[in-house]
Amino acid sequence: MAVAPQVNRRIVETLLEAHLPDPRDRRLLLVHGRFDGPSPTEFKMTIGGKPRRITVTDQPSVLGIVEAWQAHQSTGGEDVLVVTTVVDDRQLGWDLRAHAVGKATQTVDRAEIIKQRFGAKDVDPRIRREPWLVDALLEAEPTGGWRRSGTVLTRDAAVRALIGARLGGAELTEGGIDAAALLAWSRTPAAAGFATLPEAERKGLVSWLEENVGDAAAVLMDLASAGRADDAMALGILGSVATSRGVAGEIAVAFGGLLGVRPKGNQLPAFVDAVAGTLDRWLTEVQAGGEAARRRVLDVVTRADELAESAELTEALAGNRYLRSGFRSRLRALGTALSRHRDDAAEKALRDVEAHALAKLFPAQTSTASMAVRLVRWLGQPEPQVDSVAGAIRAHLGEWGWVDRALAVLWAGDEVHDPVLGQAYRKVHDAVRERRDRLDEAFARRLAAWTTTASTLNPAGCLLVEDVLERVVAPLAKEHAPLVLVLDGMSSAVAVELGEQLAERGWHEASLEHGGRLGAVAAIPSVTTVSRAALLTGSPTAGAQGVERDGFAAFWRRRHRQAALFHKSEIGGHAGQRLSEPLVTALAGDDVVAVVLNTIDDALDHGREGNRTGWRLEDVTYLRELLDAARAYGRPVVLVSDHGHVLDRSTDGRTPTGAAGVESVRWRLGTAEDGEVELAGPRVLAGGGRVVVPWREDIRYLQRRAGYHGGAALAEMTVPVLVLLPAADQALPSGWRMLSPEDVTPQWWGRRTEAVAPAPQPRRKTSKAPAAPAPEPLFAAPSTSLGAQVVDTKVYEAQKEFVPKGIQKPQMAAVIDVLVEGGGTRSVVAVAAAAGRAGRSPEFLVSILQRLLNVEGYPVLTPIDGGRTLKLDVDLLREQFGVRKP
Repeated sequence: MAVAPQVNRRIVETLLEAHLPDPRDRRLLLVHGRFDGPSPTEFKMTIGGKPRRITVTDQPSVLGIVEAWQAHQSTGGEDVLVVTTVVDDRQLGWDLRAHAVGKATQTVDRAEIIKQRFGAKDVDPRIRREPWLVDALLEAEPTGGWRRSGTVLTRDAAVRALIGARLGGAELTEGGIDAAALLAWSRTPAAAGFATLPEAERKGLVSWLEENVGDAAAVLMDLASAGRADDAMALGILGSVATSRGVAGEIAVAFGGLLGVRPKGNQLPAFVDAVAGTLDRWLTEVQAGGEAARRRVLDVVTRADELAESAELTEALAGNRYLRSGFRSRLRALGTALSRHRDDAAEKALRDVEAHALAKLFPAQTSTASMAVRLVRWLGQPEPQVDSVAGAIRAHLGEWGWVDRALAVLWAGDEVHDPVLGQAYRKVHDAVRERRDRLDEAFARRLAAWTTTASTLNPAGCLLVEDVLERVVAPLAKEHAPLVLVLDGMSSAVAVELGEQLAERGWHEASLEHGGRLGAVAAIPSVTTVSRAALLTGSPTAGAQGVERDGFAAFWRRRHRQAALFHKSEIGGHAGQRLSEPLVTALAGDDVVAVVLNTIDDALDHGREGNRTGWRLEDVTYLRELLDAARAYGRPVVLVSDHGHVLDRSTDGRTPTGAAGVESVRWRLGTAEDGEVELAGPRVLAGGGRVVVPWREDIRYLQRRAGYHGGAALAEMTVPVLVLLPAADQALPSGWRMLSPEDVTPQWWGRRTEAVAPAPQPRRKTSKAPAAPAPEPLFAAPSTSLGAQVVDTKVYEAQKEFVPKGIQKPQMAAVIDVLVEGGGTRSVVAVAAAAGRAGRSPEFLVSILQRLLNVEGYPVLTPIDGGRTLKLDVDLLREQFGVRKP
């Protein structure tokens, strides 16, 4: 005897919609089947535009049907009675059947019901051959009904709709269903419900997913069937131990027991690859600031480590690039290499750390590791010498300030407190600190001799802080009214870090032709009331804000310009306006504007510096808003300090250094002792022209703060001066040039390359950018260089036909060679200098270079980092132009 089909509310509604269009027609529907117990027996629906009450009853006999109908008739009205029954039509009398819809018992074609529920006119024959799919679609229909899918209901459309209803979650209902979407779904509460579905439905869905998504879906859904969906990604991480070549039998067995399912063929490797790809995508989202993505990754990798430990697989998975234990292992290997003074091993260990996927998840640990290796590179260079104050100031801003930046990071150490790593970092820090102390001591001796006669008329090659307005700001003001931003207390270490961030935001640096970034010498002692007054008045003057304001205005009046200076209390605006109205008005006008920002100095004075290892633009109050305003009004910006600072890195809470004649935290009167130097001369603007100042960072005369200034250390006496242009083609004063990132970054700061490459060109010190057309390149291209070979090919000659007014061959060869020397990447500014087109439109230059090198559209040369950097595919260049490797 055939089993009676199950009938639920959806089937009843569909039959009524199909057979009872006229509300006055019939009030009885006979359906062959058994009514589904969980479905409601009374409900309302609209038929023919009119609401009707529906009552459903299941009757196994003729007598039961008759009684139910008679009882329903007695109620009157237009309510409809639906009777589900297994009684054959032949057993029912004509008088009863005459009242029924269609005058007969309606049989249920479940596929036809599905077709109608989707609003289709036809249904894919494969749906009829899969009872599990029909049953599931009837049971899983959402409250609002199935979304209409077209004239023909295809099997794929039906299964996708079922997946959306059964598995739920935006991961599967928004966009396509792929392995990444399934893995994201596995982390949601909805995934737990998969194990509760009927077995036939589970198998059907797994089969479809495997067919349409791939082998990875089979393993994932098997885990979901076993109620382990939330562990799927963690297990996928550990799966690398079983898919690697030569895996030991006991390890494979241990992982198999942990997995708990039996993948077939290529299913496990496909699953492992899918998990890796998904994690990499999430990690990219982490880099973009996605905290939710960071939390997801952290949860997965933490669980993976727990599972590995439970199965004793942690050691076998040491090389896995996703486990936190593996990341810690790579950091510890770096610490061992550093402790043993093995530079090459440290370089390799750093590459291993940075190659680990979690390097993106723990950027602070990765940065500390990188800083340690950078400092090791610096220690590996010949010890620098201090031959003059001017040379030391230039070297500190150009190189030793970067050392100080790395030292600050290394002082803070590794955040997980690994003893091996911490000890290694301390050794590197102390070795670098000893060398820096020797440089500070040598500088102090030179400073003492230089100070006796130093002045604007006799600077001995130095830029004095009181001459910054005259020598830097005034030339810029001839073309555009500049904005002078005085970051009180900004050291070289802070300046080089902010400079990197400014380049990333599209600001272009410029400087005098004969050098890199400008560094001035602070007034003495290097305190705010002395050095800032000298900066803003353009003269060796000490004083407070009133002196600065009057002196700044007077300086520009002598040059027939109006100027406005804004201090701390004058910067902020009222509610709804970040900057004050007078400041905004001044920025929109033609006056020279200067703004003093005290965030850095305040942080040192009040302890907010703390264990800070770096500064972001957003950390300096009002800096971002002022830079945006300067860009909007086309103003060049001079980012300058009045003095630098040293940080208090003592841990013993020691008391101040006992001394006589104390006037401030880092200067006093009297006679110099160990770690101090006596300075006297026309630029000593306190103490009657003679002061004693410490060159050692650990000397202070007053209560402890986060940092100090006033002494003779290079970090205090060097005043960074960064000239920033909002556009690369903005006019420059005569004798100035654009600076590339390569010009302002020490070579040891970048990664040491493994490949043999041409020796890098020495730093340019006296070369000047020629003004004549088709100038000589700044980087000469040897006749045997790759660039020279490329421009001599027939392919290049053919490419030049498309760019008749392009770059000359020597300049093009220089461009290629500069890119090759940079490991394939160089800033657009550096490439422009090599092409003899410094200061011109970078977009136009890049388009010309690409038209010359990208043969048939192949990406030989591509812009990266938002167009700030060019990347040359050297292998593809050789292939496209037919130049063989040597």
